[in-house]
Amino acid sequence: MMATMATSGLMVTSQLAQIASDFKVAHLTVAGMAALPLAMTLDRVANGVTRPLFGWISDLMGRERTMALAFTLEAVALSCWLALAHHPVAFVLLSGVVFLGWGEIFSLFPATLTDIFGTRDAARNYGMLYIAQGVGAVLGGPLAAWLHQASDTWFPVFACAIGGDLLTALLAIALLRPMRRRFARRRDAQAVSGVGLPMRPA
Repeated sequence: MMATMATSGLMVTSQLAQIASDFKVAHLTVAGMAALPLAMTLDRVANGVTRPLFGWISDLMGRERTMALAFTLEAVALSCWLALAHHPVAFVLLSGVVFLGWGEIFSLFPATLTDIFGTRDAARNYGMLYIAQGVGAVLGGPLAAWLHQASDTWFPVFACAIGGDLLTALLAIALLRPMRRRFARRRDAQAVSGVGLPMRPA
């Protein structure tokens, strides 16, 4: 799930300048600033804000529901961005919303991992989880560029990213949530019986 989400976000990160150029907004201005550097600035802000924001939301709503909300938000933002990318204001604002729906993976997935396995092996577990970032870098970078070059359009690239976002949102509710509940019941039953697991809850 993290690899899929990393792919869509890193596709935008690595291809933002090319997307702006192809939609002919790179040198247009918004509020006196060029659209591309303004979008890149807003993206960094949104990418920073989303991590504590959705971390806080997940503490209230639960990890999987928050994942479904955030990943669907990114899918909707990508769809609107593709449709309105010729407009510089829409390009700038929607790119920020895309990053708002993406950057929270770096708080939600580690938090979920710690919820399940506790803090005992958190560093090692997170290292394994972070391999997904590398997978996403390959899929969202060179392979996305190749798909764009082969098709001469951004539509299949965005379609893959949007589909991946929606699939991951569905998996959060349909697969991850019941899996975590089963694991928690098994862990609690073993704790009561005195067997225990080699890990502790967060």
